Amino acid sequence: MTAGVLYLSYSGMLEPLGQSQVLAYQERLAAGHPVHILSFERPGDWANVAQREAIANRMANAGIHWHPLRYHKRFSLVATFWDILCGAFVGWCLVRKHGLGVVHARSYVPSMMALIIKRLTGVRYVFDMRGFWVDERVDGGIWSRDGRVYRGAKWFERRFLLAADHVVSLTQAGLNELAKFSYLHERMPPASVIPTCADLSRFKPQGAPQGALTLGYVGSVGTWYLFDEVVTAFRQLRELRPDARLLVINRNDHAYVRELLQAGGVPLDAVEIRGATHAEVPAQMARMHAGIFFIKPVFSKQASAPTKLGEFMGCGIPCLANAGVGDMAGILEADRVGVAISDFDPASIRAGMARLLELVADPEASARCVASAHVHFSLDEGVRRYQAVYRSLEVSR
Repeated sequence: MTAGVLYLSYSGMLEPLGQSQVLAYQERLAAGHPVHILSFERPGDWANVAQREAIANRMANAGIHWHPLRYHKRFSLVATFWDILCGAFVGWCLVRKHGLGVVHARSYVPSMMALIIKRLTGVRYVFDMRGFWVDERVDGGIWSRDGRVYRGAKWFERRFLLAADHVVSLTQAGLNELAKFSYLHERMPPASVIPTCADLSRFKPQGAPQGALTLGYVGSVGTWYLFDEVVTAFRQLRELRPDARLLVINRNDHAYVRELLQAGGVPLDAVEIRGATHAEVPAQMARMHAGIFFIKPVFSKQASAPTKLGEFMGCGIPCLANAGVGDMAGILEADRVGVAISDFDPASIRAGMARLLELVADPEASARCVASAHVHFSLDEGVRRYQAVYRSLEVSR
C-alpha cells in the first residue's frame, strides 16, 4: 500500500464531469492506496438526495473517503478566494490527520489550494493541468490579456509548474507548448500525457442503430463549442440525406439549442433534444450513426482532449470535428475514424460531411473506432498511467 492521495477537484462529484473524469479513475486507483476526494458541490446538485446518496455509496464501496464542500458563485472572485481558503484548510487537516503523501490537484483553482498544502506539509504535488485554463479565460472572452487578473493568474501558473513534482497534460500538443515556456528551460518537471479517457466497458457498441440516419451531438453548447457550425453541417447533411435526423443530448440549454436551430433554418421536427444522466449517455449514443462537434481552434485548446471523442469512438461512432484542438485531428485522420475539417466555410463543412457519410457506409469503420478508442482513450490505460505517476512520487520521497 503506497502513501495516500488527496484529490482536489473544483468540479463536483455529482456532476457528470466529476463522475467520468475523477471518480471513474479514483475508484480503481483506491485499491492501491488510500484516496480522499475533496470536491466542491453545486447547491442544485446537492439538493438531489437520491443522486447524492448513490454517489456516496459508490465511493464508500470503492473505499474512497469523500469530503464535499459547498461551491460558492456569488461575487465570483471573492467566492473563489473563499473556496480556495476553505479547500486549503480542510486539505491541510486531512493531510496531517491521515498522513497523506500526495496532493493531486485537478486544474488551476485546486492547485492554489495544493500549493498552500505543499508549503505547509511538504506533501508531493501533482499538477493535473486539464488544459491551459488561464489562456482559456482569455480565448473565451472572459478576461483581457492585458488585464491584471490575467497577469496574476499567469504568475500562479508559473508557480504551479515550478513547484509541481509531476505535471499531467491531456495532450502531447500541450506538452510541446509547455516546452516553449522560457522559465521551464532545463527546469521542466517530470510530465505525463493522460487524455480524458472513457470507460470503454460502458461506452461500447450496442448493435447497429435503427431507423433514419441520425447525427448525434452530446454536451454543452456555446463558449468553446461552435453550435452554429453544427447547425450548418446538419443543414448540409439534410441536402445530402433528406431523411437525416439530429439527436442532441444536453443538460440545460434546450431553449437556446432550439433558438439556434430555428435561426439556422433547421426544421425542429427533424431534431430530438433531450437530457440524460452520465449513466444514460451510452444508450443514447447507441441511437447515433455519426457524431459531430466543433471547438474553437484557439491556443488554449492545444492542451484539450474532449471527453466525448473517446466516448463516441468507444461506441463505434465516427465523428466530424475540426483541426487545431490538441491531438484530436491526428487521431481522427490517421486512424480513419472521423473527419477533421480545417475551417468552417460551408464548402469545407459540406466536403467534411460527405467524407463522414463515406465512413458511416464503411462496414469496418465502427471496429476501427473501437480499436482506436482502446489505444488512445481507454480508462484502464489512464488508470495505469496515474498509478505510475503516484508510484514515481512514492519512490522519490
